[in-house]
Formats: sequence, structure tokens, C-alpha cells
Amino acid sequence: MSIKKDTIRYVADLARLSLTKAEEELYAKQLNDILGYMDQLNSLDTKDIDPMSHAVSSSNVLRKDKIKESVSNKEALENAPEEKDGSFKVPKVIE
Repeated sequence: MSIKKDTIRYVADLARLSLTKAEEELYAKQLNDILGYMDQLNSLDTKDIDPMSHAVSSSNVLRKDKIKESVSNKEALENAPEEKDGSFKVPKVIE
């Protein structure tokens, strides 16, 4: 499979990109190189290879949850420009 310049122009139009002729040539070559490499990979026999999600195994390092004291309502509202009934007061944004 190869990418033609018409396809490059079509995709650029969908993405609302304005490409020069030199850019069309460059992107067509780069995409064809990528597709060529994918064809090379597809030709490999992988039937005896177990699937894996990552090439390198990794695991999450998690810490235990600790219960901590929360910020009081008074402390939370100390720097608020305006406060009403124990809540932040903000301008109305929907009419």
C-alpha cells in the first residue's frame, strides 16, 4: 500500500491544513516509509510469540491511605473575595 499526494491533500483538507507542494512530497514520502516498515513488521512470523501489553514489566508503587484532618470551612473561606452562608460567592455565569 502506498500513499498518494491526493490522499495527503484530502487529509490536509479535513484537518484544515494548508500544505505547500514540498510539504505534500515530504509527508507522502514519510508516510510511505512508515507503511513500508509496517509491511516489513507484518511479514514476521509471530504465531509462537505470547502477546504482551508492555515490552518492559512494571508495577505501581502505591502507598497506604492515611486519614488526615481536613481543612475547616472557616479556613477554606479565609481568602475568598466573597462568602455567603458558609460557601464561596461567585458571579452568576448562566442567565
